Amino acid sequence: MRAGFIGLGIMGKPMAKNLLRAGYAVQVYDHHEESIQEVAAEGGVPCGSAREAADGADVIFTMLPNSPQVKTALLEKDGVLESMKKGAIVVDMSSIDPTVSIELEKAVTAAGGEMIDAPVSGGEPKAIDGTVSFMCGGKEDVFEKVKPMLAKMGRDVTLVGPIGSGNMTKLANQIIVAVNIAALSEAMVLASKSGVNPENVYRAIRGGLAGSTVMDAKAPMMLDRNFNPGFRIELHIKDLTNAMNAAKAVDMDLPMAEKVLDMMKQLQENGMGKCDHSAVVRYYEEQEGVEVKR
Repeated sequence: MRAGFIGLGIMGKPMAKNLLRAGYAVQVYDHHEESIQEVAAEGGVPCGSAREAADGADVIFTMLPNSPQVKTALLEKDGVLESMKKGAIVVDMSSIDPTVSIELEKAVTAAGGEMIDAPVSGGEPKAIDGTVSFMCGGKEDVFEKVKPMLAKMGRDVTLVGPIGSGNMTKLANQIIVAVNIAALSEAMVLASKSGVNPENVYRAIRGGLAGSTVMDAKAPMMLDRNFNPGFRIELHIKDLTNAMNAAKAVDMDLPMAEKVLDMMKQLQENGMGKCDHSAVVRYYEEQEGVEVKR
């Protein structure tokens, strides 16, 4: 099968490379020429537009920042729908508003294609080693057609429900991750301010009920003062904002998510929007005048 791949950012670039290593022909496009050339060096076919990347592809993957970028890539001039062949499948792996996924699926279907929303979780390290988790929404028969390709980029590939369900699941995931990071930050700062070594606290509790994938991924980054992005604060702000909009649509409050969103917005205002979301610890550190470190 021939693939088109649009969006070669922190996550998209290694995922496209994993498809190439699995033996698929992959036509790639991104706004940054250097990203295109890096993937082309591993066998990708460089393209000058989303339309060109989609031309002749059986499956077209998009991995873009948010709803507006996906809509542009699919619907506007030089977009996917200008060249998508009949029967092609669009797999949007971006994390966007679920209502936009539903809207886009209608447009893709009207143009003779099919669509799955398949946002991912795991961050850059798991994108590199091909172990991200896919949360998919769409028709079961369409999902089964693309599942083997998704399995070359991720470890867990799950169909949650109809179109939009994948992105709703991703929003749930992002709430849980955000609140976990905030709780970890709060606890590490409390330990540090109390004179207890935060690294020892982490080692002591990681194997108990408090232990989590989030803790094992983010506590070492906090202790090392390493806030290079695996997943940027500005992107988590986008996801939590989408979650707040989804909650508003069903008349629900998200008090914990809202609090963490406010923390992240404050960090962004202070110039840390491009830092990894483990930098939420900086919010507490600045409040308390201490630093979490080894």
